[in-house]
Amino acid sequence: MRPELGNGAVSREALDRAAVHLSAKAQDAAHWTISLPLGRGGEPLSISWERREGVMGASGEAKLDPVSGQEVAVRDTSGGWFLYRFHYDLHYMPVMWARTLVCVAALAMLVAVLSGIVTHKKIFADFFLLRFGKGQRSWLDAHNVTAVLALPFHLMITYTGLVTLLFTLMPWAITANFPTTDAYYEAAFPPGPKAEARGKTASLLPLPELVGRAKAALTGDDPGYIAISNPGDANAIVEAWPHYDRLAGTRSAVFLNGVTGEVLQAPSTAGGARVTQTVMIDLHAGRFSGPVLRWLYFLSGIGGTVMVASGLVLWTVKRRAKLPDPTRPHFGFRLVERLNIGVIAGSCAGIAVYFLANRLLPLDVANRADWEINSLFIVWGAVFVWTIARPTKRAWLEALSACAALYALVPAVNALTTPRGLIPSLIAGDWVFVGFDLVMLAMAAACAFTAWKVATHKPKALPRKKRMTAEAAL
Repeated sequence: MRPELGNGAVSREALDRAAVHLSAKAQDAAHWTISLPLGRGGEPLSISWERREGVMGASGEAKLDPVSGQEVAVRDTSGGWFLYRFHYDLHYMPVMWARTLVCVAALAMLVAVLSGIVTHKKIFADFFLLRFGKGQRSWLDAHNVTAVLALPFHLMITYTGLVTLLFTLMPWAITANFPTTDAYYEAAFPPGPKAEARGKTASLLPLPELVGRAKAALTGDDPGYIAISNPGDANAIVEAWPHYDRLAGTRSAVFLNGVTGEVLQAPSTAGGARVTQTVMIDLHAGRFSGPVLRWLYFLSGIGGTVMVASGLVLWTVKRRAKLPDPTRPHFGFRLVERLNIGVIAGSCAGIAVYFLANRLLPLDVANRADWEINSLFIVWGAVFVWTIARPTKRAWLEALSACAALYALVPAVNALTTPRGLIPSLIAGDWVFVGFDLVMLAMAAACAFTAWKVATHKPKALPRKKRMTAEAAL
C-alpha cells in the first residue's frame, strides 16, 4: 500500500545518506531517531530530529528509500498496520474497552476449541472426508475439514493471543508486587544511562558502524530503532532496539557511547517466565517466519475464516428446517440471517474498498489514512443496510457479486494508477505485488463461485406436514 517504495534491506549507502541528511538539517538537535525497516519492503528508512530548547528551528522528519537513501514522498496510509491493530484494538472506541471485548471473545473461542476436540467423535475421520455436490452435506464436510485441518493453528493462535493480552486479563501479579504499572515496566526494561550535553564537539561514529556494533551487542538481532541523544557532542549516547523478527530474540535495548562505540549498558537478561511469554507472542505474531511459514499462517487463517462463515450459515439452514413455519421465520431468526450476510459479505467488501481507496483517494487529501479506514466501515455499513431491505437469497447473491467485482477491480486499479501492475511486476520479479494481485483475483473468483452456487441453489421441498402448514398460512 506504499507503491512508492522498493523492496530490499537497508543499504550502507542509505545509512550514509541518512547521516548526511541529519547533519545538514539537524546539526544542533537534542535527539535524532532512525527507524530501520526490514528487507520485506513497505517501510521507508525514517529519520526525525528534535531541537534543543532555546535553539532556533523546528523539529522535523524525513522518509528515505531504504536502498538508495533518496528522500521519497510516501502516501499517507495505515496500510496493513490498521488491519493488524484492528484485530485486537478494534476501531472508533477506547482501546482498553476493545481489548477487554477481544479477550472475552478469545476466551470463548478457546473454550469452544477445547470442548469441540472433546465432543467431536469423528475428528480424524472428518479430516479425510470431503464430498462434493451433496448440498448441505458438502457444506458440512467443508466446515469440518477446515476446522480439523488447521486445528493446531486455531488452538495455538487463540491461546497465544490471550498470552499477548495477559496483563489485560490478569493484572494482579503487577498490582500485588509494584505500586504502579510504570514501576513494573521500569523494572522489566531498565532505563538506560542519561547524560547532559558536555558542550564539547565530537564526531559520531559513522552510522553504518553504529548499526553494526548495535547488532553485535543485540546478539545478532538487527536493530529496528535507533535514538541518538546529544548528537555531535562528546556525551552522545546511542539507544538501539531490535526488530522482533527472531523467535525468542532480544527484547530490550542496548546503549552505546556514540563517539567510541563502547557498550554502556547491555540488553537486560530475561528470566524463564518472560522468555516463555516472548516465545508465545512470537508464535502468535509470526514475524520470525519465512515465506513458506507465512503462507501456512495465511492459509490456516483462511481455513479458520471458512470454518466460521460456513458454521454461521449452516446454523441458520438447519434451524430454518425446524421452524414451525419456515416461510415465516420469527424476528430472532431473521436477525441472525441478516447479521450473517452483513458480517461475512460486508467485511469482505469493506476490505476490498480499503485497498481501492489506497489507490483512488487523492494523495494530498487531508487525513488520508483515516479516510481509507472510514471507507472500509462506510461500505461495510452500507452492505448491512442493503441486506436488511432485500430477500435473503437476493441479498446473498448481490453482496457476493459486489465482493467479486470489487476484488477483481483491485489489480486493475493498481495497474492503472501505479507502475507496479501485475504484468510489469511479473517481468521485474516483484513477487510481493504479484502475490497480492493474484490473491485479489483468487478472492474475486471465490466470491463469484459462491454467488453462482447461491443463484443455482434449489432448496429441498419441505416435508408434507410443514408444507401443509405453510400452505394453510398462505
